[in-house]
Amino acid sequence: TFLEAFEECTETAEWLLNRTKICPVLAIICGSGLGGLADKLEESVTFNYEDIPRFPTSTVPGHAGKLIFGRLMGHDCVCMQGRFHFYEGYSIHTVSYPVRVFSLLGVKTLIVTNAAGGLNASYNVGDIMIIKDHINMPGFSGQNPLCGPNDERFGVRFPCMSDAYDSELKSKLRGAAEAMGVAHFIREGVYCMLAGPSYETIAECKLLQKLGADAVGMSTVPEVLVARHCGLRVLGLSLITNKVITDYDSEEKANHEEVLRTTQRQTKLLQDLVCKFLTV
Repeated sequence: TFLEAFEECTETAEWLLNRTKICPVLAIICGSGLGGLADKLEESVTFNYEDIPRFPTSTVPGHAGKLIFGRLMGHDCVCMQGRFHFYEGYSIHTVSYPVRVFSLLGVKTLIVTNAAGGLNASYNVGDIMIIKDHINMPGFSGQNPLCGPNDERFGVRFPCMSDAYDSELKSKLRGAAEAMGVAHFIREGVYCMLAGPSYETIAECKLLQKLGADAVGMSTVPEVLVARHCGLRVLGLSLITNKVITDYDSEEKANHEEVLRTTQRQTKLLQDLVCKFLTV
């Protein structure tokens, strides 16, 4: 229940801290096919989601279901290899449960990654979009992880979201891309979350473009809302894995296999970029 949430998160956090020497200041949530970042952690300790008290479990292909503690480029880090989605049947509160746990572990910064469809016509498959803002479609219909009684131990009742994505972290990421010579892959735009799991209709894509969305996906926003509520700084990155279809005569169809294939191709770039970002 809402009122037991702090105690439940504390129980999970203490269980984890008792089993690793790593005290993470950075958390990374890996999106579809992007879990390879966790393999770069040194001195790592791995926990399966099903073994962690009160932790949900992941059911989607491309999401491994492991929580990995370790050091990445000298930073104490916790990495989610596989996230939870509203479309899996979880409540919007359960989806963002790990982020509350991270805040109690001592995490100060959250890097959240996802695979997304490109709505902006100038985007190419394989581009990496720095999220500058989001549109929370499920939130419009009352699906917000902050609904319910507010526990001040986590954060304030009415958290500000106009600065949800940290500008200093965004410019650091751009600096890392320039240093690596991959700035031409980097975009900056608005991520729109839909509940899923069906891909968007053509009419929906056209509507989202009119609303000013540059990319669309089925995750990330609940975690960002909770992270900001808990006072964490956030960097969001979308790997553009497919271009949305806006032409009724098109023979193409959106599919998860294509998303995972593109991700496989560009995943090393995203991993290298995050590692470089941590050294800038």
